[in-house]
Amino acid sequence: MTSSTVQSTIGRRKWLQGAGALAGVASLGMPALSFAQNKPIRVGMPTILSGRVAMLGLASSYAAKMEVEKFNAAGGLNGRKIELVVRDSKGQPQEAARIARELITADGCEMLYDGEASSGAFAVHEVARDLGVLVIHTCSETSSLTADPKLRVPTAFRCARQGIHDAVVGGAYAAQVAKDKGLRRWMTVSPDYAYGRDTTAEFLEYLKHFNKDIEVVGEVWPKLFQPDYSESITRLVQGRPQAIYSCIWGGDLTSFIDQASIYALFKDRQFFSVNMADYAVLTTVKSVPPNLHSSNRYLKNFPNTPANGNWATEYQAKNKELPLNWSWQNAAGIQFLTAAMKKANSSDSKKVAEALRGLTIDSPFGANGKMTMRAEDNTIVDYALGWGVLDTKEPYMSNPSVGSWKQITELELEWKKRKGWA
Repeated sequence: MTSSTVQSTIGRRKWLQGAGALAGVASLGMPALSFAQNKPIRVGMPTILSGRVAMLGLASSYAAKMEVEKFNAAGGLNGRKIELVVRDSKGQPQEAARIARELITADGCEMLYDGEASSGAFAVHEVARDLGVLVIHTCSETSSLTADPKLRVPTAFRCARQGIHDAVVGGAYAAQVAKDKGLRRWMTVSPDYAYGRDTTAEFLEYLKHFNKDIEVVGEVWPKLFQPDYSESITRLVQGRPQAIYSCIWGGDLTSFIDQASIYALFKDRQFFSVNMADYAVLTTVKSVPPNLHSSNRYLKNFPNTPANGNWATEYQAKNKELPLNWSWQNAAGIQFLTAAMKKANSSDSKKVAEALRGLTIDSPFGANGKMTMRAEDNTIVDYALGWGVLDTKEPYMSNPSVGSWKQITELELEWKKRKGWA
């Protein structure tokens, strides 16, 4: 082999080695970077998709997916799109916790979007604490979830109405009705778990705050998801109250109303149901009883704005059913999440949490067209909230009494101080 041939061979080898190195960069570096830029943002959503309250999970997931699709269609986060991974907990807290953990540790999700009722939300909350990931609770209304400092998690937020807020507005409204109609004897019937116990106690506290003449003569506590309410209804009839308060919800409320009507429970009595003004209940019960009062859950005319009406029309057209309370909360949750990701320019849990804290967004569900994720306790405020008498047909609540957020905030702070939470 000549000297020139040897040099030529060495040259070819060096060129091939260099080319191989460049090929390695091309195969590992540039596509890897491109892959990272286009890798979906996987968000895990445990919720209830089967059983008696499957409407909760279905309405929640429909609304969340609708808002995710809008975000993705607009380009996502620097080209990265959200992939919502929805799992069915069947309404079992232990299953909700297992699924939540698995979504993060096995399914590659970066954060949790908790569509559980309060019974499961506390379990998911602890998983988020343990794993240090962002979680947005979108269905639990138990006040302590975000109000109690001992339970607070820096990366946990609530985008759902809260029991104490409803209690202030509902207590003020019911107290005035009681004065006008002379309603002194009251009883309650609510599900026997955290949400039922806490929300009922809060309502009674403010009912008595605004009307000192109220006398509570009995409390009835049916089990959550109980199919037969005859025993509870009998106790209510025997107690002879002039007014009844309940925070039974969803399919349970539909069953309770239908069964109670057979016993003439609503005859000559005022019934205050915080969860009644929701299309799932209003369109399912055999007939809306008279003398029935409710907080707004979701009605397309409350708030009575083009933005809210248009959103309801869009939701109904896409999902072939009317939106529910869980629908607006989950839609708003995705709106907060995507706004925070854009503000942080990241999907990192801690960075998104920092951006979420104190964030204000435009919203069709806001009392004045906006809602804020309050920084002090990571919960939403300024959402539309009111109570009123229900009608038997659209718009169902024609003359709602609108809650004052100034009053809500002042009394909520006093309540927190009494509990040692502020």
